[in-house]
Amino acid sequence: MSTHPAKDTDTDLIILTEDETGQRLDKILAQRFTNVHSRTYFQKLIEDHCVLVNGSPVKKRFQPQAGDEIEIQFVITPEIDLTPENIPLDIVYEDDDLIAINKPSGMVVHPATGNWSGTFVNALLFHCKNLLQTGLGDPLRPGIVHRLDKDTSGILIAAKTSKAQQRLIELFSSRKVYKEYLAICLGNPGNRTVDAPIGRHPIHRQQMKVIEGGKPAVSIIQSIAHDEKLSLVQVIIETGRTHQIRVHLKHCGTPVLGDTLYGNPQANAKYGVQRQLLHAYKLRLPHPISGKTLDLTAPIPKDMEEWVAKLNRQQLP
Repeated sequence: MSTHPAKDTDTDLIILTEDETGQRLDKILAQRFTNVHSRTYFQKLIEDHCVLVNGSPVKKRFQPQAGDEIEIQFVITPEIDLTPENIPLDIVYEDDDLIAINKPSGMVVHPATGNWSGTFVNALLFHCKNLLQTGLGDPLRPGIVHRLDKDTSGILIAAKTSKAQQRLIELFSSRKVYKEYLAICLGNPGNRTVDAPIGRHPIHRQQMKVIEGGKPAVSIIQSIAHDEKLSLVQVIIETGRTHQIRVHLKHCGTPVLGDTLYGNPQANAKYGVQRQLLHAYKLRLPHPISGKTLDLTAPIPKDMEEWVAKLNRQQLP
């Protein structure tokens, strides 16, 4: 299997510490990811410019300094192969060109560092026996056209042919896909449109933030039901930035309940919520081949159903 740069969650960002100063870059990375990848593997990444120090490629002998920002793009190699796994899929829609599932919380979409198995891709390869023979781009993510965070549940689409994949990617990138989410959040954001650019947090580099100079991001928020402490909200996103809904709701002062990255730890503990209560509820788009409108809905999971009932909203929009 050939090597291809990985993307999105396959990219890791680390900040060099004082203790690591004076060591070769390949050695530092091998120590950071002990029992995950070999030093030889990282030497190959550095040679292929898949490792950047402060945004620039370097040689494997380079010795970074404390505070340097190192971005690593992991790649698939012959030692990292995809294995079909018999993981049950909650199929919402399927035909010869695509499949749509209701992804459970906790499932990673595609293999990445720390999650080389048990992913949606592993399940997809088992369900679609000939998927790897269809020439679907990056072998690490065959058929994948968009993604959901690990702890976000809901509608997820994958292509089954190269033609369908190319067309679906075009539909998502040209904003021709209607995307509606449901979330339980702290407080009440009310009804508003949040038009606020999102970029990487200047200090907490694993997080995103509303920041000047970020990429344009638009979320349309409607409060469906609420009490004095929590709300059930509908969020329609016109863009698809990383962590967009979680970042925008935090920006409103009403973070998603259970969110460990952008939420309120005290509230999460108080309510005993173990994951962000965010669900990709609906997708509406033209079929990539026939052009017929697909209107897909994923029933909300039980953990969110309980909060909907508590907020006295028995029927969702």
